[in-house]
Amino acid sequence: MLVGILSDTHGWFHPELPDVLKDCDVILHAGDVGTPEIIQRLEEIAPTRVVPGNIDGQYILRRYPTHDRFMLDGIRFWMTHIAGHPKHWQAGLGPMLNEEPPDVFICGHSHILRIERVKSLYGMLYLNPGAAGRQGFHRVKTCVRLRLHDGKAVEAQVVHLDETEET
Repeated sequence: MLVGILSDTHGWFHPELPDVLKDCDVILHAGDVGTPEIIQRLEEIAPTRVVPGNIDGQYILRRYPTHDRFMLDGIRFWMTHIAGHPKHWQAGLGPMLNEEPPDVFICGHSHILRIERVKSLYGMLYLNPGAAGRQGFHRVKTCVRLRLHDGKAVEAQVVHLDETEET
């Protein structure tokens, strides 16, 4: 199974996304979608799960959970927008993760690409795909393709959507 993961589109659909995500079985958007049209366009590529971000309006806030826990290929996922990172979790999140850690934890918000195993949480895979949109301080737009096989996340491929921020 191939999972496309992105975040922080901020209402802009990168023209490379259809090609980059075309082989994905499912797409996960970790918040700051910006507009419902982004979700509609992702749904045209593959089934899409979404969590709202801090810039998302009522349309998205009312339709999608802040924390989404689900299974894919026998793997426990947890996706939210604002989470911090393994050395500095968002207030209250650390105890929640310790109580019931997923196999894969996905968040956005920081616009900083980061993928790491968290040994203290039973080897949980922490994944922030960076930002796929134009707004923010990031210089390179990114998303991730995560390959699942036999109940394990076996490969994370970072995709650089372009090399520098447009002017």
